[in-house]
Amino acid sequence: MTGIGPSNLGSVAPSGLDLSALDDELTELVDKISAELVEIRRDLHAHPELGRLETRTTAVIRDRLLAAGLRPVVLPGGAGVVCDIGEGRRTVALRADIDALPIDDEKQSASYRSTVPGVCHACGHDVHTAVLVGVGVVLAELWERGDFMGRVRLIFQPAEESMPGGAIDVIEAGTLDGVDRILALHCDPRQDVGSIGVRVGAITGSSDHVSVTLHSDGGHTARPHLTGDLVYAMAKIITDVPSILSRRVDPRAGLSVVWGTVRAGGAANAIPQNGEIAGTVRSLDARVWENAEEVVTRAVQDVAVAYGVGVTVDYTRGVPPVINDAASVRLIEAVARQALGEGRVETVEQSLGGEDFAWYLPHAPGALFRLGVQVPGTHDGGDLHQGTFDVDERAIDVGVRLMAAVALLDLSQAAR
Repeated sequence: MTGIGPSNLGSVAPSGLDLSALDDELTELVDKISAELVEIRRDLHAHPELGRLETRTTAVIRDRLLAAGLRPVVLPGGAGVVCDIGEGRRTVALRADIDALPIDDEKQSASYRSTVPGVCHACGHDVHTAVLVGVGVVLAELWERGDFMGRVRLIFQPAEESMPGGAIDVIEAGTLDGVDRILALHCDPRQDVGSIGVRVGAITGSSDHVSVTLHSDGGHTARPHLTGDLVYAMAKIITDVPSILSRRVDPRAGLSVVWGTVRAGGAANAIPQNGEIAGTVRSLDARVWENAEEVVTRAVQDVAVAYGVGVTVDYTRGVPPVINDAASVRLIEAVARQALGEGRVETVEQSLGGEDFAWYLPHAPGALFRLGVQVPGTHDGGDLHQGTFDVDERAIDVGVRLMAAVALLDLSQAAR
């Protein structure tokens, strides 16, 4: 790895582990497989799969881990992989999500552009997967050498983009049994490659889905007073509900509704009988998230009743906020400052984006950090969940070095 920060700061962790020597060793091992990991990422990017359908992706992961001498296990349903490296009383889990999004790939000139119409790795899960494959290959060699004690569990999770998320399926399969800490990373197109973002406490928000179906007798637009004016009522729900929430919930909780879909009518002079609006509900506060369904549903109903329109609210609870454990963040910071340099570790703001990694944290302490993937000095990679999204592929090596080192630092501290 070249040009992405210092690798010899002489740092020694509280555990006695020489982080400088460890980073040198990891860098040497990662350099050997760097080109291969890029090819894995590009292969996955060209062949994306939606949640719970990631069978080809699963085969790619399984085959490479088998080649490294490991014993990967495919999750029930045929999508996703779990693989243990090492043995011992303490287990650190590392998670990568493997699914893509139902979005067209708009990167016309990329050789690895998606070959699947309407499906694209527009959130960086192909990078997450390549990183964790690399961690598996590197740790397999270190374990064979006898260089660490304890167990690292790799979790390649399907269906992160689904609600309430494939993490629940993984947990129900018993994958977190015996896990003492769990860690994950996520691509961040706003940070330069070679830097990371960390935060103690909530780093993401909750994310739910709400769909509102409206019902009316319908009628002629010349006589709106003789029927429930469905489109007008719909407009009031769209504009008034967000305002109502700011008066019924502590505004510091950041509870918000943003509509993404509006459907009603087919003729300019006809008041329709049915319509639908749908969007997401997000919050910065886990306690507010617990009651968000009741609060949002009541607000919608209160607006609709004033216009003689019936409503049915279909509310899907998605994910709570990701609450990062302070000790886990300290491990990540210690490793990143050594591997990347002090100025490459940033404290980031909480995002309202949802992340089903949150479901793991009640079962084991852990943290998610943000991996910089932006080409330095540019803003050309596109935003997450956009068909233009792309990464500086040097971020893969950075992710492997950091994830492997954090796991080894944790095990080293526990072994003291």
